[in-house]
Amino acid sequence: QFWRDVSRDGRLSPLQRTTFDRLMGNWSLAKTPAYIAFEMASRFLSPYDFNPLNINPLRELLEAHVDFEAIRRSDVKVFISATNVQTGRARIFGHEEMSADAVMASACLPFLFQAVEIDGVPYWDGGYMGNPPLFPLYEHAEADDILLVQINPIRREETPRTAAEIQNRINEITFNASLLAQLRVIDQVTQMAEKGLLSRIALGGSGYRRVRLHRIGGEDQLAGLDVSSKLNAEWAFFQHLRDLGREAADVFLTAHGDDVGRRSTLDLRLEFAD
Repeated sequence: QFWRDVSRDGRLSPLQRTTFDRLMGNWSLAKTPAYIAFEMASRFLSPYDFNPLNINPLRELLEAHVDFEAIRRSDVKVFISATNVQTGRARIFGHEEMSADAVMASACLPFLFQAVEIDGVPYWDGGYMGNPPLFPLYEHAEADDILLVQINPIRREETPRTAAEIQNRINEITFNASLLAQLRVIDQVTQMAEKGLLSRIALGGSGYRRVRLHRIGGEDQLAGLDVSSKLNAEWAFFQHLRDLGREAADVFLTAHGDDVGRRSTLDLRLEFAD
């Protein structure tokens, strides 16, 4: 129901696919007049200019559909990340701190929304510093398996040449950078564990431990979606993404379902190979 309501509100947005794009099954908004105008305006106008009253319907939807009090009372550990605008560091909100403000801070793209202030501190999207943040999962959780759901392609074989392609690839690299850095640390810890060095690190109080990594990808299908499609709020598009996710999950479970709890299925050394 949450996503249905997001789609309903999205009907009022000027960012809509053209008739030609609908006929061709293209989910991108990149060639629509409204998106082109928005892209140009965002280089000169900030959310403080075009939305001075800071109106954001997402808050109402979150408060209507999410019982944050129940999340705070729950024993299930949930972590979301936001970026402290002043320090440039990641701020992790645990389940006991969960609120509409925390969720909005974690999804605050600075060219779309004003910074979300929590206790006087401004925050932007957590993806700039942790997309997603993995360290809370091995520092504050007991599970030894981490399952990543990859939505931004890490690799692209072709060199981007148009302005839109370049911007799209910059967006992917930026939001993948923190994830790759965290995976590299996990890979190094795993190699140390294989050499028998992890016990010394653990005794040093670093908080690192060996974990098994898995990934649900779907990169081949998602590679055809550019950054503008993230502003597409059509219900048909949400259904398309849902179906892609289910298909990718089925592929993973068929290939690696029995490996969870036993061995890693994400080869980090291959991931970092040139």
